[in-house]
Formats: sequence, C-alpha cells, structure tokens
Amino acid sequence: MGTRHSDAPVRDATATSARTAAAGAAMIRAATLPLDDLFRSLGSADGGLDAATAAARLATAGPNRIDTAAPRRLWSAVSARFRNPLVLVLLGAATVSAFTGDVASFVVITLVVAMSMALDVAQEHRAQNAAESLRSQVSLSASVLRGGSPEQVAAVDLVPGDVILLAAGDLVPADCRLIGARDLYVDDALLTGEPYPTEKRADLAMPIPAQEDFPGNLVFTGSSVVSGTARALVVATGRDTQLGSIARSLQKTPPPTVFASGIRDFGMMIVRLTVLLVLFALLVNLLLHRPALESFLFALALAVGLTPELLPMVVSVTLAHGALRMARKNVIVKRLTAIHDLGGMDVLCSDKTGTLTEARIRLVREVDLGGGASASVLRMAQVNAAFETGLKSPLDDAILEAAAFDPAAWRKIDEVPFDFQRRRVSILVENDGQRLLVVKGAPEDVLRLTTAYERPGLPSAPLDDASRAIAAGTLDALGSEGYRVLGVAWKTVEQDRQHAGVIDETGLTLAGFLAFLDPPKTGAREALVALAGLGVAVKVVTGDHEQVTRHVCRELGLAVGDTLTGPVLDSLDDDALAARLDATTLFCRMTPVQKSRVIRALRRKGHVVGYLGDGINDAPPLHAADVGFSVDTAVDVAREAACMILLRKDLGVLAEGVREGRRTFANILKYIMMGTSSNFGNMFSMAGGVLLLPYLPMLPIQILLNNLLYDLSEMAIPLDRVDEAMVARPRHWDLGVVRRFMFTFGPISSAFDFMVFGLLLWVFQADEGLFHTSWFVESLATQVLVIFIIRSRNPFRDHPHPLLVAGALFAIAVAVGLPYSPLAHWLGFVPLPAPVLAALALVATAYLGVVHLANRWFFTRYQRGSR
Repeated sequence: MGTRHSDAPVRDATATSARTAAAGAAMIRAATLPLDDLFRSLGSADGGLDAATAAARLATAGPNRIDTAAPRRLWSAVSARFRNPLVLVLLGAATVSAFTGDVASFVVITLVVAMSMALDVAQEHRAQNAAESLRSQVSLSASVLRGGSPEQVAAVDLVPGDVILLAAGDLVPADCRLIGARDLYVDDALLTGEPYPTEKRADLAMPIPAQEDFPGNLVFTGSSVVSGTARALVVATGRDTQLGSIARSLQKTPPPTVFASGIRDFGMMIVRLTVLLVLFALLVNLLLHRPALESFLFALALAVGLTPELLPMVVSVTLAHGALRMARKNVIVKRLTAIHDLGGMDVLCSDKTGTLTEARIRLVREVDLGGGASASVLRMAQVNAAFETGLKSPLDDAILEAAAFDPAAWRKIDEVPFDFQRRRVSILVENDGQRLLVVKGAPEDVLRLTTAYERPGLPSAPLDDASRAIAAGTLDALGSEGYRVLGVAWKTVEQDRQHAGVIDETGLTLAGFLAFLDPPKTGAREALVALAGLGVAVKVVTGDHEQVTRHVCRELGLAVGDTLTGPVLDSLDDDALAARLDATTLFCRMTPVQKSRVIRALRRKGHVVGYLGDGINDAPPLHAADVGFSVDTAVDVAREAACMILLRKDLGVLAEGVREGRRTFANILKYIMMGTSSNFGNMFSMAGGVLLLPYLPMLPIQILLNNLLYDLSEMAIPLDRVDEAMVARPRHWDLGVVRRFMFTFGPISSAFDFMVFGLLLWVFQADEGLFHTSWFVESLATQVLVIFIIRSRNPFRDHPHPLLVAGALFAIAVAVGLPYSPLAHWLGFVPLPAPVLAALALVATAYLGVVHLANRWFFTRYQRGSR
C-alpha cells in the first residue's frame, strides 16, 4: 500500500496565490479607473467620508489590521493547557485513582491541575491585556479627512473610501490611490525589495501596463514616505491589502531572543533531570515490590514536584508587571521580551540632537567662505527652506525665523527632495525672470559640488585649492565653537528648465555657511552619569560634524575617545571596524546604513546594544539594535521600528527604564534560582529516600499538595523588591550560572533533608504517618522560606514585598495546621508532637543560616567571575 501524502500545504499555497492575484487585480483596477469613477465605486468624495458613514463601514469591513490568526480567546488559552503532556499525564493519573477508589488522590490531583491551570491562564490573560493596553498608547494614527476636515484617527479604524493625508516620515496605513502629490518619494522595499525610494505621482498617464504590479499612482500598506506630501484615497484595508493578501507567505517566526533561548534551555535541563529521577524512583520501587499503582503515582508526583510548571506564568506576569512599572517611568514597552534585553544592555548608541541637546535650534551666524558676515547666504537659504515640501527639520524653522522673508517674489518650479545619502535638498525657483537651483545641505557635500564662491561686492571667483583651504578653516572654526553648520550654494539654469534632478547638483556657486546653536540639554549630564553608574557605555552615532559633536560632549562631561567618520568607516572591513569599536565614542557624519553597520558590529562583539532615535534615518539602526528606543513624537517609521517608546526624549527616562528592566529580570531569576535549589534538593532527597526507607518518603497526594502550596506562596514574586546590587550592572542570561547555583544549593537542601530523616528514624522512632507528616512540613517550610534568603545578597537589609511575606506565611500555616484538621486522616497526616515541631524548626533555622552563608559566597564568586 502506498503512502498517502496530505495535499493541505498545496491547497494553502494555491489559496494564498489566489488571494494575492485577486488583490493585485483589484489594485490595478483602482490605478486605471478615472478618479471620479473610483470615488463613486467607493461611495466617497474628495472631502472624504463623514463620521457616521465611516463608523458604519468599519462595522462591516472590519478593522484595518493584518492578522494571520484570530485573537486568542480565553477558552482557547484553557484548551491549549490540555495539550501539555504533563497535564495529560496528571489527568490520566487522576482517572486511574478514581477507578481504583483512591478518592483523596483523585481530588488532590484534579485540584492541583485545575488551580495551576486557572492561575496560569488568568495571570497570562491579565499580562496580555496589560501589554495590549500599553501598546495601544503608541499605536499608529493617520490624518484623515472626515467631512472635509482633517483629524487624527487610529490607523486601525481606516475604511475604504477614506481620504488620508501623507507627509515625510509617515507609514502608509492602507492601500491607496493618489489624488494629489508633491515631490512624493516612497520606500516600497517591504513589497518590492527595491532598496531606493520610488517617486509617486497622481497624474500618471493612462493606461497603466497590465504587467506593472505596483503602479506609480498607488501607495501600499507598510511603505514609508521618505519625502514630499500627498492626498490619497483608501482603496483596501486589512487583509484585503497587497501586504495582507501575502501575509501568511511573508510570516516568519522571529529568531528567539537570548532570554527565550535561555528559558528553553533551562526547561530542557529540568526535563532531563526529571526523567532520570522519575525512572530511578520507579525502578527502585518496583524492585522493592511496592504496589505498582502507588509507585507510578509517586513517580508522577515526583515529576510534578521537580517541574517549575508556573515558570511561564511567572515570566509573563513579571514582564507585564515590569512593563507597567516602566510605563509609570514614561517608557512604553511594545515587545515584552525586550525588557530582558534592556536589563542586559551595556552599550547605548544615541543621536545627538534632542537627546544630548535641547533641539531648540537657533541660527546665530551667516558667513561667507572666509567667515565674514553675509546677507546673501541667508536669503538663498530662506528661498530653499520656504519652498521645501519634503522632510522639514528644525533647521528650516530657524532659518525662516531669523529674518523676515516674503516668498511672493519667487515661484517654485521643481524640487529634488532631501535624502540621507545625498544629505541635501535642491529647489528650482524663478525670480525676476531668472531661474536658479538653490542647494542647501551638509557643508562637506555642498563644497564638493561647488566650482565658484561669492565675494562681497565682487564677481564670483573660482573655488581653487587655496579657497577650499580657507573654507575648511572656516568650518573648523565654527565646529570648534560648537556650531552646527549648513552649506548653501546656487547656480543659474536655462530659462525654460521645468525639472531638476540630482544630476543638476554640480557646478554650483557657494553662497556661504549658516551656523546654528543647539545648547546641551538640561539634565543630560546627570543622565550620562547615571547610565555610566549602571554599566552602560554611551556612544554618539550622528550625521553631524565631528567637531560639533565633540564640543557638545565636552560640555556634558562625556569622556570622548576616538572618533570615526562615515567616509573612514566605508574604508574599513569588518575586522578593522571591530578592532576600533571599543575605543571609539563618537561616530560622526554617519548615514543610516553606516549607523546600522556600527550597531551590528557591536553586537557581533558580544555587546547588548540599544539605539535611541526618532527620525526617518533612524529606522534602519532601530531595527539593527537589540533594543530600539524612540519617542512618542517620532515619525511613524521610527516608532514602528522601536520596541520601546519614551514619552519624554530624555536619557534620564532611559536610565530609569534600564533599572526597571534589570529589576524585572532579577525577579524572574529569583523564581528560577529558588526552583532549581529547593525543588531539586527536595526531589533528590525524595528519590534517595526511596532507597533508605521501607516505605515511600512521602505519599503522592502529599507531594502534589506540597507543590500546590509552594506555587501559591510564590505568586507575589513579580511584585518583589530587588537588591540594588542586581540592578547595578548589566545582567545576561547564563544557564551555566543557573546550573552551578542548582548544584551548589541542591545538595545543601538534601543534606538537611537527610538530617531530618535521621532525626525522625533514630531519635523520634517515627512510624510511616509521623515521618510523612514531619517531612511534609519541613520540606514545605524550607522550600518556601529559602526565597527570603536567596532573593538578595543582603536579605536582612533588603525587605521583601508584603504580599510575598503573606503568601509564604499562609502556605506554612496551612502546612502546619493540616495535621490537626479534619482533613488530616484523608491526606495521610497525623498530629505532630511538640518536640518534633521544635526539632523541625531548629533544622529549618540551621538550613536557612547555611544557605545565607553559601548565598553570600556564591554571589561574591559569581560577581568576581563576571568582572
């Protein structure tokens, strides 16, 4: 008989291709229809939809969201727990217990499973809701015409027929047909793979070739506006968009973070240990001819006791709680797992403007090539700034505010928008019958394109080597005084010239330089000190000139090491760059691609790298960093690329965020350390007790009850305070440290367990019931109380959270009280004599004292090894 192969993948691929083809055909139709007909087909108009129509359409069309799967509901989260093999085995054991008449085991196993699942699902649901609430605070919005008036609307609420306004820095929120556009350049790389921005125009000649998948009068979801402005009609939203139609084929599982990989490796280590101990216990019990069912339930209970089944819940709740705490510190977390990366961050790459400086830029000097005052350079700069429609910057505002300017005498013909490779913008204008190309940009790039320079009261002169040296001296002098500088140049063009391009930016005449002052930000010096105290090295990665950047760093007291410029970076291979990274503090005159290369090189050297930026040019490095930070006022592409959003662009806020990230990671580590020490020690003792005792060291029902009370006592770990030493330095996941901790503290726990065994057997002559009860109480007490020792290097100084104390006392009170309750006989307990209780208290106290000494030794050794 032949093997039957499923054709489901083929059907899925065929369906995806069909959806993609249908979406493509719909967009080609939208591109070729006359605008009036397209408006009619969508029931819209040039002024957009009114609010009532938009709301009704949203109810039928659904949210503008690309979901590859339905949102996970509460019932599906519960059902997912039943796919856990451990849960299935436990339920099987409960069923066997019920059929064999062991009602007590059936009830307790069922109770353990139900409570564990309920706690896990409820806490995870709360964590997801908290994370979603935080993400909604920084969700994308769009400028939409509703009833003819522009208003800000959440991008998820857009519907077909809406008319939206686009500008440089925006992410395109839906598939749209352009109604009007000025100098619009769009990055379509997500869909087309084309690395360079594409010019988009609303007035393309018709018809559009049928084979053109992305017509130039359409913009698509996920594209970003590089420069220019536009008005566009929404044609498709959500899964009906081009991106939505191929979302499943584009969907890739992101590579696991260091934290996620560490948790997985820890889980596999626990599974291996569990299997070994369980098989050992089961084999010994069967060899000793103990009842098979009881031996099976004991081995199963042993597995439950060793497995930290609440770890996923503790991780998710701790991360969510950390995100809420960080929100109170003005940091919104978009991706919860980034909190660990934030705690481990040891290098922060930051732009200069607005982070180290106030971003309140003033134009303070207008000079010619030699540094003398010049009115001409300001006039040319104002012409350029007044008619620029692409990416506006604070420098343009400062230019226009410097002096009165009447643009009525000038007429704009065309524009070559700013981009971060050329670092300049050119405007083709007409004045008094003369057409000029006016260029403004980075002074080095402008100088490279000039062949002449203005002289006050004299004709222009050729820009020879001597005059270039004078210009370089002027730039050095301005830079050494902390000024940011722009170069301005111009040239006359043919009277009938209608268009301008990059090729025209040659043979220019230098008008001069503009000097701007952006003072250091108040509080930046203190923030840099705080970050240094946290072990975070700050590197400035900027497009600005190195002398200006050095001046600002000196003002702020930031130790300046070597400086690396963009042109020099391009001459270095990866090995040469890696050799210079640690000694270099300033990376200046960097393009976005070069910024990304610096960050990737730092990561290859083992650093956990953060990047802070808010502009279009910051999107690539934000993607490249381990932790990308932006601000709520940033352009859409930067906010979308970042995994954390600062509600204030302030390094002080970031320093507080780093502390919160480390606190969150420390609390997760507490649960893991505690589980690997006390759990492993107790279960190892139990497996060893199988060899030493003529009966089981603890009944299966008692092991499960012990595990349930223990889990309840640790529910408040996410709220706990953290030792200051744990937030002082970057923390990285290290399974080796966890393993060493387990093999250091596990044997200590087992040693005291065997001491209890000896006391009970040889001093108190305990029978089976007294032994089970005594060790149940001692095991739970030491397992619960040890958290107060290992949670901090100085447990008597760093006080725990009151809820953690309350949970621990409750669990111990229940454990001590059960032997005296009506449930005692049902659970296999007997009342404990006072001498036994006193002896158990002494052993527990001695155990905690030894653990305290071992804890101080271990962390002193661990910290010395880390250094």
